[in-house]
Amino acid sequence: MARKPKPEVRFAVCITDVEPDLDARKVYQVLPDESAAKTKYVRIVDESGEDYLYPAKYFAFIEVPAKAKAKVKVVG
Repeated sequence: MARKPKPEVRFAVCITDVEPDLDARKVYQVLPDESAAKTKYVRIVDESGEDYLYPAKYFAFIEVPAKAKAKVKVVG
């Protein structure tokens, strides 16, 4: 049985200050969630290690260079 490849770690920067549980200009880890994406939401991991759904419009998705990804602590 073939194993599914591990999804690539993605990141997004928060671009709003309307959500009290998010910090504007902070980078968050994004978890894959096809169902959420269909409704224009994104699954974000916060400082506690828990993940929550937020409107995708609250974030700008960013590319992180491979060298930096190796140094980033990924929660979860």
